[in-house]
Amino acid sequence: MRLHFYFARKFAKSFFGLSAVFILLTTLIDLVEQLRRLGDTSASFGQVVELTLLNAPDGFYTIMPLVMILATVVLYLGLARSSELVVLRASGRSALTSLIAPVIVAAAIGMVAISVLNPIVAATSKQFSQLYEFYSTGTEEVLSISSEGLWLRQADAEGQTVIRAARANPQATVLYDVSFISYGMTGPIRRIEAQSATLGAGNWRLTDATVWPLTAGINPEAQVQNHTELTLSSSLTKERILEGFGKPSAISIWNLPAHIDQLSQAGFSPRRHAVWFQMELAKPVFLIAMVLVAAAFTMRHVRFGKTGVSVLSAVMLGFGLYYVRNFAQILGENGQIPVVLAAWAPPVASVMLGLGILLHMEDG
Repeated sequence: MRLHFYFARKFAKSFFGLSAVFILLTTLIDLVEQLRRLGDTSASFGQVVELTLLNAPDGFYTIMPLVMILATVVLYLGLARSSELVVLRASGRSALTSLIAPVIVAAAIGMVAISVLNPIVAATSKQFSQLYEFYSTGTEEVLSISSEGLWLRQADAEGQTVIRAARANPQATVLYDVSFISYGMTGPIRRIEAQSATLGAGNWRLTDATVWPLTAGINPEAQVQNHTELTLSSSLTKERILEGFGKPSAISIWNLPAHIDQLSQAGFSPRRHAVWFQMELAKPVFLIAMVLVAAAFTMRHVRFGKTGVSVLSAVMLGFGLYYVRNFAQILGENGQIPVVLAAWAPPVASVMLGLGILLHMEDG
């Protein structure tokens, strides 16, 4: 047991040390990138730094599998150089015994990542998206989903218009059971209820619309107007509406199931968010796979030589598995393979691959 604690401590030290280095490095790179993007805007240096710090958790969360591979490489290269693996074998224990502690630590890190770090990343990513949109364009988020339906906001010559719809088509071009409330400088000026609203090139085409004027001093019911068809100007586009959903990573894993239900009720396909949810649940398995793959190439004595080739092979195979995982995510989001298969097949296959290489080298 003491031996397992020893390996666990060394592995955790390697992981958190490399994490600190990568967080600092990615933050500095992102700071330069944000300065380049916002150089032509009125954003101050302090605001750019704020954006960079908000984006840092998401950057580290993305490269966590790479950090896990490098931490495993550092651990086993250190054990090989100090001949501790040789001593372990001489004591009658299998070299695979040294993997128990790193695998447990990787699983624990994965569980903490999805339960604690994921909500933090979601909150900072959402705040980053809102502030970046405001600093770069001067506008705020135009779309939100709630239990009451779909909410949009657009600007026009008269002021702001808030749009609420019970549901929409998957392309976000047709809204059903929709309300438009227009606001001027002094308050609400008009309310429109329509059976449907179709987004065209710079306008909304409303069907079976009822218009109430809300100007002060006017009885809305006395001035109500009914229209079989009505056209309103719009500053929204299909692309901007769909972009308003943002990334699934901007939603906490604890809130994702409810958000998926709300998307379904609003008429949108929740497949992208469902794939992300399952991939987050599978993250601990994928981190374990990274440990196994890295150990398979570095769990050897340095006197055998070709240490650099082994490290490069481990990192390249890890990148390859990460690419396969992302490719499966795309296939799952496009509906070409089932959601569960897209999320769980790459991590499980990676674990099997790592175990296979380890057992082959151990027999050899």
